[in-house]
Amino acid sequence: MPAPRHRSRTMRRVFKKTPGGKTVLHYSKRKPSKPQCGGCGKPLQGVPRKRVTEMQNLPKTAKRPDRPYGGILCTECTRALMIEKARQQ
Repeated sequence: MPAPRHRSRTMRRVFKKTPGGKTVLHYSKRKPSKPQCGGCGKPLQGVPRKRVTEMQNLPKTAKRPDRPYGGILCTECTRALMIEKARQQ
């Protein structure tokens, strides 16, 4: 039986083959869901799928694309927003 901390379905179960030929079960945390665009809800490109603690250790440039609204809006929504802002002026 697995250890009590591994009995949850939130743990990802990975079968590994050992050098001795046995297959053992390793447990790891599941990947979080992909970050989504605030406008249309599409998955964002250029933003890593990491846990919060891993994201804290990344540099700012690795956390999101270096453009206006990077990591918040997708490119299509950003483009539409910029065009709308330019029209208002």
